Amino acid sequence: MIETKRIKLRDYNTDDFHFLNSLLKAPEMVRFIGNGKTKNETEAKAFYDWIKASYDQNKDYGLKIIELKDTGERIGHAGLVPQIINGEELIEIGYWISTNYWGEGFATEVAKALRDYGEKELHLQKMIALIQVDNLASQKVARNIGMKEEREIDLKGKQVKIFTI
Repeated sequence: MIETKRIKLRDYNTDDFHFLNSLLKAPEMVRFIGNGKTKNETEAKAFYDWIKASYDQNKDYGLKIIELKDTGERIGHAGLVPQIINGEELIEIGYWISTNYWGEGFATEVAKALRDYGEKELHLQKMIALIQVDNLASQKVARNIGMKEEREIDLKGKQVKIFTI
């Protein structure tokens, strides 16, 4: 299990669908995710199914619920997510924090924990963050955990910076 002083990560379960759906319906939340558009319930269910299927491929990968340790409240999701960029298989450090918790350091905290887990437990030699060019807050998180901007690419019609560590 990945945890820090304030948070812990755990696999999604069926009780988490409404939380995921609420994230995907919030315009500010999805502004820099994928095509930047909110998702309806059918699209949210497909995304939930994708998350759950990723656990079958590798229990260490996939998006996990971020919970506050002291209350159990869900505040976002994060994980090590396999990506293929220009034919290269890479592992992304991904994080979404609910808008109610922006500015409290949770993104940096969970990203550091994922970086450390990837390096120390999984012995990953390289990890990336895929961050849309206008998402300055996430770029700051990537830099705060020691990532360096490598290059900019077009990813599904969006300009994305690739950060590496």
